[in-house]
Amino acid sequence: MVHLVDDEAAVRDALGFLLQSHGLSTAAYPDAPSFLSALAAGPLRGCVLLDVRMEPMSGLQLHDELMAQGFRAPVIFLTGHGDIPMAVEALKKGAFDFVEKPFSDDALVERVQKALAVEAAQHADQAAGHEATARLASLSEREREVMQRVAAGKLNKVIADELHISVRTVEVHRAKVFSKLGVRSAAEVATLLAQLR
Repeated sequence: MVHLVDDEAAVRDALGFLLQSHGLSTAAYPDAPSFLSALAAGPLRGCVLLDVRMEPMSGLQLHDELMAQGFRAPVIFLTGHGDIPMAVEALKKGAFDFVEKPFSDDALVERVQKALAVEAAQHADQAAGHEATARLASLSEREREVMQRVAAGKLNKVIADELHISVRTVEVHRAKVFSKLGVRSAAEVATLLAQLR
């Protein structure tokens, strides 16, 4: 979904038509408060095409508010009044791109498609992180102790000595850890833990 935030209806309509003609879904908002209301109703996926100059809240002010709320979807600024310092400041604050009007339709669509690809990758990474966290939470305390040592590359005998349990018990816990985490090797356990840090 491409969220269009622009106070000019003609611009919203033209952008909506352009993006929809390339197979992209759009939602349009006449001002920043309208977009913030939609965001408050639930999480929004996709990217945002944001006009710089709007009332009562400018695009730059809306971007600051989005960053303060932890909104991480890519934001592409559109402006007919842009200057280099404004663009640099917006990019420093986390904007995905800054496009001056008039712009090439193909170039804009390409930038939007890149932003959507970045957002999809971020969402997939986040979902994988949540799943991995849930899997870790399913481990018992003893399984966690074994997992930490397995990830450190320790042999079953060493783990057994450290935890004062039998090698067979270590093997059982190790098998349960691998099963619950959906991994096949100590290296995969270590990788999974590194990604969650």
